[in-house]
Amino acid sequence: MQHLEELRRVIIISIISTFVMAGVCWFLSDLVLRILLEPVTNKGHDIIYIGVTEAIMTKLKLAFFLGFLASLPVTLWQFWGFIIPALRKMERIYFTLFVLFSFLLFIGGVAFGFLVVFRMCVNFLLSYGGKELVPMLTIGKYVSFTLNFLLPFGLIFELPLASFFLAKLGVINYRMMVKARKIAIVASVVIASALVASPEIFSVLLMAAPMYLLYEISATIVRVVEWSAYRKQAGKTFNLKSTFKRLLRKIRRRGAMVE
Repeated sequence: MQHLEELRRVIIISIISTFVMAGVCWFLSDLVLRILLEPVTNKGHDIIYIGVTEAIMTKLKLAFFLGFLASLPVTLWQFWGFIIPALRKMERIYFTLFVLFSFLLFIGGVAFGFLVVFRMCVNFLLSYGGKELVPMLTIGKYVSFTLNFLLPFGLIFELPLASFFLAKLGVINYRMMVKARKIAIVASVVIASALVASPEIFSVLLMAAPMYLLYEISATIVRVVEWSAYRKQAGKTFNLKSTFKRLLRKIRRRGAMVE
């Protein structure tokens, strides 16, 4: 019951911090919205809204998304404080590094998704209509598409970190990841197709390619972890042999002294 009460406090603080940061980010929503609309407005297209509440609800959605990102350090720090007392010294170090790098990778994934893949995808899709078709994009659907596009990149960028710790725990190995390469390619295309929601193959490949690249990076990380563990084990074996030889020499010396 004591742990449940502590967990309840952690969840409440995390939710409150998200709402507070969402309120702060509300005043920045216009600036962020202007940045998100750049791939469309730079081509001379306009964004419209067709519902009375569509504009304000879109800004609320964007403010909560920004509030979630801004309050993520507080949320991670709360859960870090909840879990850390149950860990040993080395486990605390690993868990602290895991929390830190998971936050950096998530933000890096969202930034990479917007600055590289999202811009290319939107530019290509808008040019696909040609001069005959005029795009009429609503702000609600555009922002929803943007957030649904960027969030998976933040999660997918956690794959190398998760692979590192799973390899450390012995759950996965390099041979297993090599055998699953075909499955990873198919899964990347399927996930990208579901997220992009477009029949155009180029935009799907734009999203699937970074996913599979991260899988290969994760496989390389797992291989490095295995190689490091092998070197460490070989060093222990070598030290054990040398120690055993020294013990044998001491026994022989003592036997010679007794004789």
